Amino acid sequence: MEQLLQEMEKRVLGQRHNIRLLLAALLAGGHVLLEGVPGIGKTKMVRTLAGLIGGEYRRIQFTPDMMPSDIIGNVVFNMQQNRFETVKGPVFANLLLADEINRTPPKTQAALLEAMEERQVTIHGVTYPLPDPFFVIATQNPVEYEGTYTLPEAQLDRFLFKLQVTYPSHEQETQILRQHVPFFAEPAEGSEPVISMEEIVRERRKLADVVVEDSIIEYIATLIRKTRETNRLLLGASSRAGIAVLMASKAWAVLDQRTYVTPDDVKTVARPALRHRLILAPQVELEGGTSDHIIDETLAAIPVPR
Repeated sequence: MEQLLQEMEKRVLGQRHNIRLLLAALLAGGHVLLEGVPGIGKTKMVRTLAGLIGGEYRRIQFTPDMMPSDIIGNVVFNMQQNRFETVKGPVFANLLLADEINRTPPKTQAALLEAMEERQVTIHGVTYPLPDPFFVIATQNPVEYEGTYTLPEAQLDRFLFKLQVTYPSHEQETQILRQHVPFFAEPAEGSEPVISMEEIVRERRKLADVVVEDSIIEYIATLIRKTRETNRLLLGASSRAGIAVLMASKAWAVLDQRTYVTPDDVKTVARPALRHRLILAPQVELEGGTSDHIIDETLAAIPVPR
């Protein structure tokens, strides 16, 4: 995993923290929603990861006219063999990029999100398991609203992390431009995989050996409950959100080559694990408040276990 992280950082500049969180989600068995304006490397980040891990990679470009069968597959009639055949859709992959997921209607969104939750799909009454591991990375543009369909809260809750991809710093942007000075096509990212699917599954098993003391569990539980007790939120974090923070903290510890979770691990993953699960009260939105601010304030108000 350390080698995978290093190779990702060589190819994707200015997103070190998001890359680590992306790999933590992969380890924890969760899915990721990437949000950011166009042209800052969301798709490049996913393509790079796909090139560096062995396994099948598919990309779905979501459009308003897309149907659920375009994602999960359908039963078609084979005229040559005079029988019906099941044609599996692009969801049958180890790494699936759902590009601009908010551009497709809720019915089609639900088809993908059901697969994310159940790790299986049903085509004409027959259930098919999805590959293991199955990792979905969805992207959405926060500044375009025409022709988009907002993801409902219940569907957002299926994502382990919501990562906000921001602009790079001046130094990083200069380095990005330098990489594109030579007049030739950019080579394919990660043409040589550095980790296989079997190795990722083995790395995931390490999470079972990560020690989480009772004080850390109490710390996470208090954080989750505090979000439900403030009048600044219409909806606080669910029990699934607490599990997400716990599993993500364990994955972050594994990335740091530790066998135990610290309070700092919880603080690191709290924002991406909770920001999309909280609904702000109207007055907080009018005042310019954000979920991240409330998460930070809640963490600051909770005693840190020693």
